[in-house]
Amino acid sequence: MKTTEIAKIQDLQTRRAAPLATPTDLGAEATLEISGSLNTVLADVFALYLKTKNFHWHMSGSHFRDYHLMMDEQATELFAMTDPLAERIRKVGGKTLRSIAHIARLQRVLDNDADYVQPLDMLAELRDDNRDLVGHLRAAHGLCNALRDIASAGLIEGWIDQTEQRCWFLFEATRST
Repeated sequence: MKTTEIAKIQDLQTRRAAPLATPTDLGAEATLEISGSLNTVLADVFALYLKTKNFHWHMSGSHFRDYHLMMDEQATELFAMTDPLAERIRKVGGKTLRSIAHIARLQRVLDNDADYVQPLDMLAELRDDNRDLVGHLRAAHGLCNALRDIASAGLIEGWIDQTEQRCWFLFEATRST
């Protein structure tokens, strides 16, 4: 057997022994930075999803139906972000979140375990959380652009638009005039 054939076989064996080492041209440092940023965003999205569902389940008052349905739509949007985010992390060679505890360690969205929250306070809190998520998405977008991860940046652009729309709807629903 030639030396190049032996090297190819050894390379193949090494790749098989490291099942989560997805090949990428981004480099190890870029993979760590991008996957770290996206995992934190993913944790925020899961936390905001659960908070939105919590408020959806506990909504009350004269605008119950409208708010209940709006929060359900928004929760569906948030949940729809999770799989593409996690898969993008894997595509760039990173490892994704592994548990609720992992989410809790990374999330920046504060939980709300109050027994009762006024309907307009729920909407205002979700508005602020979504606004913060927009900022985190923009930061992740900037990092991805700087590290030439165009695919992640492209996905994030759509999520920024969706999140801004959630902010807008929540803002309009909480206006007094």
